[in-house]
Amino acid sequence: MKKELVIVIDFGGQYNQLVARRVRECNVYCEIYSYKTDLEKIKAMNPKGIILTGGPNSCYEADSPTYQKELFELGIPVLGLCYGAQLMMHVLGGKVEKADVSEYGKTELLVDKKDSRIFEGVSEKTIVWMSHTDYISQAAPGFEISAHTVATAENAEKKLYAIQFHPEVLHTVEGKKMLSNFVLGVCECAGDWKMDAFVEHTIKEIREKVGDGKVLLALSGGVDSSVAAGLLSRAIGKQLTCVFVDHGLLRKDEGDEVEGVFGPNGQFDLNFIRVNAQQRYYDKLAGVTEPEAKRKIIGEEFIRIFEEEAKKIGAVDFLAQGTIYPDVVESGLGGESAVIKSHHNVGGLPDFVDFKEIIEPLRDLFKDEVRKAGLELGIPEKLVFRQPFPGPGLGIRIIGEVTEEKVRIVQDADFIYREEIDKAAEAYKVENGKEPSWMPNQYFAALTNMRSVGVMGDFRTYDYAVALRAVKTIDFMTAESAEIPYEVLNRVMNRVINEVKGVNRVFYDLTSKPPGTIEFE
Repeated sequence: MKKELVIVIDFGGQYNQLVARRVRECNVYCEIYSYKTDLEKIKAMNPKGIILTGGPNSCYEADSPTYQKELFELGIPVLGLCYGAQLMMHVLGGKVEKADVSEYGKTELLVDKKDSRIFEGVSEKTIVWMSHTDYISQAAPGFEISAHTVATAENAEKKLYAIQFHPEVLHTVEGKKMLSNFVLGVCECAGDWKMDAFVEHTIKEIREKVGDGKVLLALSGGVDSSVAAGLLSRAIGKQLTCVFVDHGLLRKDEGDEVEGVFGPNGQFDLNFIRVNAQQRYYDKLAGVTEPEAKRKIIGEEFIRIFEEEAKKIGAVDFLAQGTIYPDVVESGLGGESAVIKSHHNVGGLPDFVDFKEIIEPLRDLFKDEVRKAGLELGIPEKLVFRQPFPGPGLGIRIIGEVTEEKVRIVQDADFIYREEIDKAAEAYKVENGKEPSWMPNQYFAALTNMRSVGVMGDFRTYDYAVALRAVKTIDFMTAESAEIPYEVLNRVMNRVINEVKGVNRVFYDLTSKPPGTIEFE
């Protein structure tokens, strides 16, 4: 299946991935490349359209990121956003200057050119989001102003469009419509890149690549590795071996749920190995209280166990990983934005497994696309929409030493908490037809190392305090505490104290990120 392609050229903008996602929401495939990417490479990819991102620099300064003029002479539609718009004007003979005052936040855009293809179906007055310190003081020759209050210019004949604001963010009320107009209208994309086609095409691609070879996958039970396992299984069946290391630090019943889907009685045809390593981890973690030391032990022990199982299997042709597109971009391999974090799935290959090549069937997908692929493969919703869960698992939701008893306490408390939140949210949805505004993006129970005196019945207790955490976030980089209704928290408190042995207090964590983190350790 030959995909239509729109390329995002990244000039260091903070919204580069968001631009790509908006394009994909039009059912058009999109990739991010650095502004340093050679023009010949861009031409060879034969894109249907090119989008230039924002960025922190001033395009008229000598050492600022730029692109050669020929980009705008290829006959390929180009859309410049913020810095990308300024750069287009600057390179093509317009003028960009420093503004007296930075423009940041929402403003009203007035559409002047009613027949502009970018503004087709957009209100004459609409709200857009600005974030810039420079402004376009003079449009380049051949361009006409299509909207004002925020510089917007176009050369419709050459299919070049420059818009000073950010249509990719939700603050721009009709931004999705503008981007859709560019991608489907100006670029004339068919919009036929859908998840069923992706799944079908990827299965075919895997079969061709693997042939009669063997594939090994470390299955964590998370969304990415589960969907990778599902795809590989549909493609090559028993040629795939999945190793699931149950370190005893998963949420309640999660290990059994993973085995239920991928094990011998599950819906997928593959070789499934479950390593029940709970006691091994508890022994290794005994007496360890420092968070980083716990993380290191949990990570290293996983490698040792995976290594042991791999040796039993012997040589394989491919090592599979659940790498997804944000991992690639954030590791500095995709766009131009600063390396946010390095990902274990990207770049560094393990040297303890004898394999010829690596295979990453989800490398082109964003997280929401991975979930769509999971549903397409028939993976249960519960697993597909599983909340983010850290690699070290409950090991970093237990303050201090990790013991079997503490794991049992936090598993039971967490199960009750998530059950009550989900019940309350579902009841609200039934009554109001929508999700409650307080619904958190992540919520879990953690165990403090605090013990205190309590009274239960006529007896004195000296037990642990559980902390409940719930946050609302878009990108997990910043987060606010979710305003869970008091009656819901009260129900959780009653159930935890009555049903979970060893707990006599329940706290609710109000801390935002920053200064706190979403996880506890």
